[in-house]
Amino acid sequence: METDFSEAEELAGALVGIQRLIRRRLRGGLAGPRLGGAEVELLRLVESRPGIGVSDAARELYLAGNSVSTLVNRLVRDGHLLRETDPADRRAARLLLTADAEKRLADWRRRRAELVARHVARLGDADREALGAALPALRKLAVTLHEEAEEP
Repeated sequence: METDFSEAEELAGALVGIQRLIRRRLRGGLAGPRLGGAEVELLRLVESRPGIGVSDAARELYLAGNSVSTLVNRLVRDGHLLRETDPADRRAARLLLTADAEKRLADWRRRRAELVARHVARLGDADREALGAALPALRKLAVTLHEEAEEP
């Protein structure tokens, strides 16, 4: 069965709306100054790939190198990132999370999971089952979107 344009638009709108609401709800309990979306994305990338370089991070995040450099400088200044010289190439830097950033990301993930679990629990059995059944398809959708972004 082929998905029509209106279903695709409805899905995209629902996903964006859910993400926006989750972000707004989580802002309230933040410890420390609020981080922007690009800053959080960069921290999450460094968490998943410790030692990543600035140019690789820019490529992975689909941002300009100078934009990522600005983010890195701010996150280093604010104590969230460490910038170490790459022993293989003294001109390059490797990025690592600070202990504070690791704690902040873990806290954010815990709070996000609690928020979503609380609201999923309010749904009926059929809706909870439908969400669970949709997870594999949503993961595949994310993979295809990522793969298309990688194409030249």
